[in-house]
Amino acid sequence: MIAGGAVFAACALFAVGTAAAVPAGADVPAAGPAPVPELDLGRYVGTWYQSAAVPQYFNLVCARDTRAEYAALPNGDVSVHNSCTTWSGSANEIRGAARVQDARTHAQLRVAFPGVPTQESLDGPVNYIVTALGPDYSWALVTDPARISGFVLSRQPALTDQQWRDVVSAVRGAGEDPCLYLTSPTTGGRSDISPLCRL
Repeated sequence: MIAGGAVFAACALFAVGTAAAVPAGADVPAAGPAPVPELDLGRYVGTWYQSAAVPQYFNLVCARDTRAEYAALPNGDVSVHNSCTTWSGSANEIRGAARVQDARTHAQLRVAFPGVPTQESLDGPVNYIVTALGPDYSWALVTDPARISGFVLSRQPALTDQQWRDVVSAVRGAGEDPCLYLTSPTTGGRSDISPLCRL
């Protein structure tokens, strides 16, 4: 999934849900971010555009058009296909799967990518939490238990001004700093890279 931890090309992109290790001495709130009360996976699967993200080593190769495609699998898991366009104009992608770890909300998942250290198995801990959703599933905020990663996903390449305000409010509500989130250039959407706190 895009948000929270993926890795593209040698670990370069993941538009949804993998956490990095917490640095020693990091000031992390005692309680992790709360998931949304209920996630309808049937509505959540499909294509998402990355509208903003907390920069991570695995997506530095991505210059624009980062997106995630999720599809329901027969066993109840979700297939994950993350892709982007690199700075050289080439395509970059990675495929994996996600598994719900929270039977009550369905909003806490484990995302895994074969060959990616610490992310090879679906049997590991939660690394993808949907913490906020637009009422019509038009946008989503995803992070991880330690709030190291963060992704703003959108069904359309562009968000409206009101949606951006809602996103910034959701980021703060999740206990995160909107200044750490940078907008992601997307064809048909924003072309700049700016902190959300300055929108």
